[in-house]
Amino acid sequence: MSEVAWQAGWYAAARRIDSPNFGPRPPQLDPSLVVLHSISLPPGQYGGDAIERLFTNRLDWDAHPYFQTLRGLEVSSHFLVRRDGELLQFVATTKRAWHAGRSCWRGRDNCNDWSVGIELEGLEGECFETYQYEVLATLIRSLSQHHPIREVVGHEHVAPGRKADPGAGFDWARLHAGLAGCSAQLAPEILGPS
Repeated sequence: MSEVAWQAGWYAAARRIDSPNFGPRPPQLDPSLVVLHSISLPPGQYGGDAIERLFTNRLDWDAHPYFQTLRGLEVSSHFLVRRDGELLQFVATTKRAWHAGRSCWRGRDNCNDWSVGIELEGLEGECFETYQYEVLATLIRSLSQHHPIREVVGHEHVAPGRKADPGAGFDWARLHAGLAGCSAQLAPEILGPS
C-alpha cells in the first residue's frame, strides 16, 4: 500500500476518532511489534459506542454496572476492528497508545513504547468474524510497509497471567495464512511446532 494511505501515523482506511490517551514514543523508536487485544463493553455485548467512549474518556460510568469497574481508567489503542469489519483509529502509530500496560516481550519491557495496539471487538474465548480477520490482515500488511513491524502477538503473550486476550477463540492459524508473504509474522511460539 502506498504512502498515501498514511499521513502522520494516521491510516486513511480507518475512521479517525482522536483519543487524548497517548504519549510520545522514546526517541528514534519506531514500532516493530503488533499486540492484539479483544474488547467488548459491556463484556459479550457488541455494537454501540461504549468502546469509543472509553478510549476518549467519555464513558458514562453509570450506564452499566460493569462500567463501574473501569471508573477513572485512561486507556487507548491505536486501532479497533469492529465485528462488521469497520476499522477505527484512536492514536497515530507514531505515538505511544496505552494498551498493553505492564508488559514484556523477548526481554524488552514496556511494549507500549515499541508496539501498535489493535483491539478486536470480541470476547476472550469466543470466535471472531471473517470480516475482522480480513481487515486485520490488510491492516498489518500496510503497517509493515509503513513501520518496521516484524512480529504479531497477543496481549496474553506480553502479559501472561495478567491478561488472556484475544483468547482461545482467536484463530492464529487463520491470521498466519492471511499474512503469507508479509514481513510481519506471528511469533513462532504462537503457532507451535510445524
